[in-house]
Amino acid sequence: LVLCFQLAIGAGIVIATIVGASEAVSWRVAIGAAAAPALLMLLGQLRLPESPRWLILRHGRKDRAREVLEELRPEGHDVAAELDEIAGLARQQEDTDRAERGWRGLRQPWVRPALIVGCGIAAFTQLSGIEMIIYYAPTILTDNGFPQADALRISVALGVVYLVMMIVGLWVVDKVGRRRLTLVMVPGAALGLFALGALYVTGHGTRAYVPAIVGCLLAFMFFNAGGLQLMGWLTGSEIHPLSVRSAATSVQSATLWSTNLLITLTLLTMINAFGVGQVFWIYALFNVAAWLFVWRRMPELTGRSLEDIERHLKERKFRPRDFARS
Repeated sequence: LVLCFQLAIGAGIVIATIVGASEAVSWRVAIGAAAAPALLMLLGQLRLPESPRWLILRHGRKDRAREVLEELRPEGHDVAAELDEIAGLARQQEDTDRAERGWRGLRQPWVRPALIVGCGIAAFTQLSGIEMIIYYAPTILTDNGFPQADALRISVALGVVYLVMMIVGLWVVDKVGRRRLTLVMVPGAALGLFALGALYVTGHGTRAYVPAIVGCLLAFMFFNAGGLQLMGWLTGSEIHPLSVRSAATSVQSATLWSTNLLITLTLLTMINAFGVGQVFWIYALFNVAAWLFVWRRMPELTGRSLEDIERHLKERKFRPRDFARS
């Protein structure tokens, strides 16, 4: 469900780039049209069931929680056992001191590893260069001699690859695993940016080398969108303990968008200061740092229940090797 949100972002990027490249409608109409999907989202939200955990933890409505679980889980799933597990956690939380909940709860040492992983992944989804490519690829290309029409067509191709890889990621992430998929895909994104930077540093970032430049851009988008980008929101929905989830996911979201803002404000200044190729190399190094961070800090969460993840946190066993053993 969380990755469907990512999928919607990919569809929005494709539509936006096509509208921009076609120049068929005015910018006022393009912006106003965003009200349509917002209305659809509102209507769809009216049919969205409450979370079973929220029903039990906040209102003690176990019967309604059972109904929701039976709708959501496949036939034959042991709903009763899951309800008992949720109810047990609810009893634990009733005994939990208020200082261990919400924003105050983020200060607890056992919560910190999840917060570090969540915020680190959120920051690296942006530092990896995805927004640099989506926001500024047409500007970078036109500033280096590409016709505007060609630059906009390339941005459409990048948007299509982003969307396709979101669909592929949605299909394979539970089969391959979150950690493994990220570790496999990030090196490809880094190599794409290193190669792209080399073209510009050596003076080959011109129209004569369009196939190579486009190939590097598409390769980066392929590996980045199909790997690290899937994890930015997915980890936030899984990794944080229930008692602090609202506060922790808020911090993670703020980290993601603050990093996005930082990149938006500084990218063109960095290009003027260092050069296009060197900036691509800087972002390639961020991908290397992202791979090291995931390898050292992010456990494999695939197939783990929220309660199981919380148990590992409380037992101070939240390193990747701890999950591999259990």
